[in-house]
Amino acid sequence: MRFFFPDIARHIDFSKQVEFLDKELSRISRKGLGRRRADTLVKVSLRDGGERWVLVHVEVQGYPQEEFSRRMFVYNYRIFDRYGKGVVSLAVLTDEDESFRPGAYRFSLGGFRLEMEYPVVKLLDYRSRWEELEESENPFSVVVMSHLKSFETRGRVRERYAWKLRLTRKLYERGYSREDVLGLYRFIDMVLSLPEDLEEEYHEEIFKEEEVRDMPYITTAERIGMKKGLEQGLQQGMLEDAREMVLEALEERFGDVPGDLEEVVRGQKDRDELRRWLRLAIRAGSLEEFRREAGV
Repeated sequence: MRFFFPDIARHIDFSKQVEFLDKELSRISRKGLGRRRADTLVKVSLRDGGERWVLVHVEVQGYPQEEFSRRMFVYNYRIFDRYGKGVVSLAVLTDEDESFRPGAYRFSLGGFRLEMEYPVVKLLDYRSRWEELEESENPFSVVVMSHLKSFETRGRVRERYAWKLRLTRKLYERGYSREDVLGLYRFIDMVLSLPEDLEEEYHEEIFKEEEVRDMPYITTAERIGMKKGLEQGLQQGMLEDAREMVLEALEERFGDVPGDLEEVVRGQKDRDELRRWLRLAIRAGSLEEFRREAGV
């Protein structure tokens, strides 16, 4: 919040405990809003005290969507309708489409007018703010730099290796806590994946870095566990994300997805095939055309 939405963050009393309401949000978004629910829903206390509280609804969008602003509005009013509390909707856009810039949701007829504006952060915009990221002490600056370099270094493994090493070293240079270092280390390791030989070289360099700095944050056992967990998590997580993207694209284009088709998509274990299906879901003129072209 402090990194992406400082104007909102300055109103929040961070000395008070926050409450994550993901289960409640899941119930709100279960019907008619697509399969990928909003990223997180949090109840916070405000600095002005009293009984007021705000539900902060953060939407992490990884790909362009025509109905994005409408969906943001629908989430917002459903949350308000359920809790009767003020709702702040925020959007973080992680897609690679420079032209995707969703704006306010508006509807009007005669003397009636409805409008909802919400703050939007697009990670691509930080490419022109690289110096700011380099100088920032906020851990999320490393998250953004890693995210951007994952795009820029595709197909250039040596360059990716150099950036992965550089960004990981920043964790120690900035004096983050061990907990922050471990969390950011896992994130960097995930988004800046390398061929196995370079991964081994990278981990060896980090071992040496910790020895020189006398900062043994990441133990051998943790590295082994991270590697195994990452490999398993990436394989399963990436497949699950790919399946959800196909299903959401189909639902967005054609309405409810038939049960038999959903079963086929959820059973697909080939990521390349799922990528092909996603492209088909976006450009197909009908559900029947999708089935035919996908061979399902």
